[in-house]
Amino acid sequence: MAEKPVRLVLTDIDGTILPRGAREVSPRTRAAFRAAREAGIEVGPASGRGYAWATGFFGDDVACCSTVLATNGMQIYLHGEKVLERTLPADALARVRSIVAQTLHAGLLVFDDATPLLVEGTREDLAPAFPTYAEACADAAELPALPVVKANVFVGTTPDDMAALVARLNAEVTELFVDRAMPRFSNMQPRGWNKGAAVRWLAERLGVGLDEVVVFGDADNDLPMFEAVPNSVAVSGATPEAAAAARWHIGACEDDAVAEAIEALARGEWPFVR
Repeated sequence: MAEKPVRLVLTDIDGTILPRGAREVSPRTRAAFRAAREAGIEVGPASGRGYAWATGFFGDDVACCSTVLATNGMQIYLHGEKVLERTLPADALARVRSIVAQTLHAGLLVFDDATPLLVEGTREDLAPAFPTYAEACADAAELPALPVVKANVFVGTTPDDMAALVARLNAEVTELFVDRAMPRFSNMQPRGWNKGAAVRWLAERLGVGLDEVVVFGDADNDLPMFEAVPNSVAVSGATPEAAAAARWHIGACEDDAVAEAIEALARGEWPFVR
């Protein structure tokens, strides 16, 4: 059993509860979220996806998306209300765009609410990195004048090329931190703000101890969240870095491993073994 009752559960979406290529999480996952809420556990997704995209993966089930850490914690929703929003500095984004424009087969997306705007790069290079955004994006000649919450860089070539671009951006645009969410696709946040900072902020807002929180993930952008709380859980198939950082390990996303764990937590059971 856990030393303390679990009061907050947060889970990544892509590759953790949403299998690659799927459009919605499983009915079992939605049912597990509802069971946790009925048991008095605050539960929700913590994803690099924007709020509108995150809720869509749950079939717009309000019960599953009352609490959301969207855009890697750039937006936090609690009880259906947005309680925090961070934005990306416009001058830093302009420097990111300049570096991306100098990099072959690289691109930059910024989001206008749920719409990805392709500011640099091509759909052909975006498609192998993030096919759903390649289908949904609109062309944009300039960075939007409105404050930007979500932006992503990508390459259409190799993970090594993505790693080189990420390293350059982190070295030269010091106001931002660029992660490795996927082999050829990266998020960016203000330096010092990430999923881990957002989890700590939300736990304090709820009056929940970090030892009363369980988080699930599979990718490198989950590392700050894993570092923030004692009970971090990696699904099978997580990146080597995420698997090494997690305290606990469970089965595969495709087998509803997270849903099974949340069901147990809702029953007051501790489902994790080393």
